[in-house]
Amino acid sequence: MLMQLSDPITAISGIGEKTAAYYHKLNINTIHDLITHYPRDYEKWCDIVNIGELQVDHIHAIRAVAVSAPQTAHIRKNMSVTTLRVKDASGTCDIIYFNMPYIKNSIFVGKQYIFRGRVILKNNRITMDQPKLVSPHEFAQNVGRLVPVYPVTKGLSIAAITKAMRSAMNGLDLDNDYIPEPLRKKYHLPDLKSALYGIHFPENHDRMTISRKRLVFEEFLFFIISIMILRDMATQEINDAPMIRIDACQDLIETLPYKLTDAQKKVWTEIESDMCSTHLMNRLVQGDVGSGKTIIAVLAVFMCVMNHHQAAFMVPTEVLAKQHYESVLELIEQYNLPLKPVLLTGSLTAKEKRRVKERIILGTCNVIFGTQALIQEDVDFYDLRLVVMDEQHRFGVKQRETLAQKGIQPHILVMSATPIPRTLALILYGDLDISVIDELPANRLPIKNCVVNTDYRKKAYEFIAKEVANGRQAYVICPMVEANEELMGDQPVLENVVDYTQKLKDALPETVRIAFLHGQMNPKAKNYIMEEYAAHHIDVLVSTTVIEVGINVPNATVMLVENAERFGLAQLHQLRGRVGRGKEQSYCIFISSTSQNDTMERLQVLNRSNDGFFISSEDMRLRGPGDLFGIRQSGQFQFQLGDIYQDAKILQDAQNCASELYTAYVSHNKTPIDAHIPFWTYFEENMASGVDFVNI
Repeated sequence: MLMQLSDPITAISGIGEKTAAYYHKLNINTIHDLITHYPRDYEKWCDIVNIGELQVDHIHAIRAVAVSAPQTAHIRKNMSVTTLRVKDASGTCDIIYFNMPYIKNSIFVGKQYIFRGRVILKNNRITMDQPKLVSPHEFAQNVGRLVPVYPVTKGLSIAAITKAMRSAMNGLDLDNDYIPEPLRKKYHLPDLKSALYGIHFPENHDRMTISRKRLVFEEFLFFIISIMILRDMATQEINDAPMIRIDACQDLIETLPYKLTDAQKKVWTEIESDMCSTHLMNRLVQGDVGSGKTIIAVLAVFMCVMNHHQAAFMVPTEVLAKQHYESVLELIEQYNLPLKPVLLTGSLTAKEKRRVKERIILGTCNVIFGTQALIQEDVDFYDLRLVVMDEQHRFGVKQRETLAQKGIQPHILVMSATPIPRTLALILYGDLDISVIDELPANRLPIKNCVVNTDYRKKAYEFIAKEVANGRQAYVICPMVEANEELMGDQPVLENVVDYTQKLKDALPETVRIAFLHGQMNPKAKNYIMEEYAAHHIDVLVSTTVIEVGINVPNATVMLVENAERFGLAQLHQLRGRVGRGKEQSYCIFISSTSQNDTMERLQVLNRSNDGFFISSEDMRLRGPGDLFGIRQSGQFQFQLGDIYQDAKILQDAQNCASELYTAYVSHNKTPIDAHIPFWTYFEENMASGVDFVNI
């Protein structure tokens, strides 16, 4: 019996409840989740080499005999090292394993094994670090091929995921394709089945590339059609209760302890005009961190409240929601504003949530700050007329629509601190009018930047220690969560949060308080760490890019990014935006693990400029289709494979295809697409109705 995409992961033979729990940590709950758990990278397995031919900092495979039994030493709490020596006709090599004492049950003196791993120089001896024991059959199966490297978690290996992936792919009926064949031919795309096999089990680089193109195209296509549906819905909606301009808004602007920039004034005029018109506002405000988007949003909220309506302010994290809430409380006290704010987040007790929800539906509060808790089914509003969403790209289109449907024809204002080139913004924000705050307040100190190699690390640590001694705080960003998360072929070793935290504790004075944060932690633990950091109970926070959005700590003055070459420029700029928020001078140190000219040229863009719009344009120019998996995804719009910079051409093709499909459907059916029906059914309906997809 064939498996269904909606079947639980336990439908795969060999995966029981215990193993399924590991998959759940990776947000893999169904067969569909599994087959869309795409490789993060690929390794090319090369032939076995002699020990005498091993190259440091490369991954090699050797066939060698164990000449000493594995010996395990415990060097500190929760850390053991197991070592042995192997030889072949060309020489000897040391083997080292960390926290794997059980390996002694698999390796015996006098027996021959295949070891595959990274070669390092330790105590002037050639050493293979944490190599994999490979059976002759597995090696013969993989040599010369591209082998997928999946994101994993503790307890779940790449080999286990690969085995489950093969079982799932073989057990599914993948012959139905929701992109019609004429469109696949027009845009040079393989069918779905071929693309899925080609991304997970590619025979070569070309097969992987064309398969990835199809899946990226599909992600973009569905997203853009969703945007088109929202655009049509918004166009049809007439605002039957336009707001009136409020003099108190201008009074507040004039009372603020700083002057709005010309860019802020222009954007506020556009928002005010929207809210007073006969059409509903659907507007995006783009602007760098520190450009003053929040005060513009507060003015919109103030105008809504003064017109006797409710406003909702939704943000990605509880910490940020609380910070916005507390900032408004300060404004209320300082300027005697008639705002009655409440805070609704997931961490509130059941009793607290019930009380807040009652206030919202009764209308005894008029500004509601919160996270995705705001879009839960049991949250109802009294008179919601303005929806503000901060960091738009962190929410899906559906989430924005869900919150809007809780109101009575609400105006929509979304904000993003991630500047992207206008050519891309017009596609990705196709349902929104775009406003840009491209000017920073005069009193902002520009961040000082440097791009260095790993030799600078010791000085960087000394600088962090100095800033902490002066009462400041620092961030350190690593691309990985744990050391065993993945192998990266011949790429430089990637720093990971868990080990790096210990490395910092060993390198910095004992008085420096260090903690780590990553996306695999449960929400309560993540929220606790961010709150502790915001309260300055932590001096140095070692994190993955989970801190890219959602924490505002003006006291943080240093941002150090390890393996900076693994990130896109736009994401590095977004990370840099975590510092430079206070009055003190801030610094950003980008450490690159490679000194290749093209890599250093790309990173030097950050050294030369703090302008997010310039950086995003350079990111699009400098990142080509050859990067594919070489640079980590930007994280924007939560695409699984697609990257709006390196895949800009695919994005444009998907836009053209979506326009063709949409136009064909509307012209044939004389009605816009119904937003509540899965839109790939339209492809089948239109083909059945005789729409000519070849010539549209």
